[in-house]
Amino acid sequence: MFSRFHVANTARLTVIVLLLAAEGWGQNVLAVQVKGRQRWQADEVEKLYLSACSAVQMEFGGRRPVRPQITLILGADKDEAFMENREIRLVKWNPYLFAQGVVAFAFEDLMHTDERLMMARRAVNWAGSTTEIKDTQK
Repeated sequence: MFSRFHVANTARLTVIVLLLAAEGWGQNVLAVQVKGRQRWQADEVEKLYLSACSAVQMEFGGRRPVRPQITLILGADKDEAFMENREIRLVKWNPYLFAQGVVAFAFEDLMHTDERLMMARRAVNWAGSTTEIKDTQK
């Protein structure tokens, strides 16, 4: 029924999810769903996830660790990412596309929604409070 490869990958994935959950203070941050026979390595998925999150954290800073909740779906109809349901869908395992998706989600998680709204409000206020030099000479 199940091949040894499938059982080994399932066991590795379980360990990864548990490790990431412990690191994420109890929340499952990475889940993998596989449709059909896909070749992938659970340890590579984990390593890339953590590496992409760390790269965003180091590049853009932030007060808290960046660990976006993501579902990776392998065996999708086409390669795409969905912000609404936090999914990275890949036709087959591709480390570069996966890393790009993680970076996009991690970047999105740098600021909470209320922080983004405050920043946007500040930008509108700043834009409204500036004038062109030529306008002051009239």
